[in-house]
Amino acid sequence: MATSADDNGQAKGKILGQPRGLREDEAENITQMIREAQQSSRQLTIPSEDLDAQATTQMLPEAAQVVAQSHVRDILEKFNRDYLYGLGRFDEYNHGLLLKWGDGYSRKHIWLTVEGDNLIFETSHERTCARSYCDGGRHVLTPELWRDPRVINEELGEQFRRPVYERSDD
Repeated sequence: MATSADDNGQAKGKILGQPRGLREDEAENITQMIREAQQSSRQLTIPSEDLDAQATTQMLPEAAQVVAQSHVRDILEKFNRDYLYGLGRFDEYNHGLLLKWGDGYSRKHIWLTVEGDNLIFETSHERTCARSYCDGGRHVLTPELWRDPRVINEELGEQFRRPVYERSDD
């Protein structure tokens, strides 16, 4: 074990090792423990009577094809399992997918839509950033970009570091 000095000059050991993904049963057990500790009765899906008129139970085939080919949903589901312990919630719409997590004032989300062949991510910033595919408030990934798993991973990493907070009018 390697050591380093803390603020008091004391040596403390660093944790060495590699992270590992959770098995499905481990993730389910952790999810259950968190729900019990929070005494949460929050549903992980939206009841159909509460859905917006534009919400659906599945995406249009064209949108679903782009989402499937980009593997973005697979990556989001793995993140939900390994980092959110299955407490995130997926909602599908005609042209996209929404992953929500958090409760009350801390509700965050990643919203992606499909426009033609492009995969669009809503961003937490309104002004254009340094990315070549940013149009201010949205990141527009063309098929050439979303077919590259490194670009998808980088974009999702950015979305998780800076998620969009749900506005009070949402």
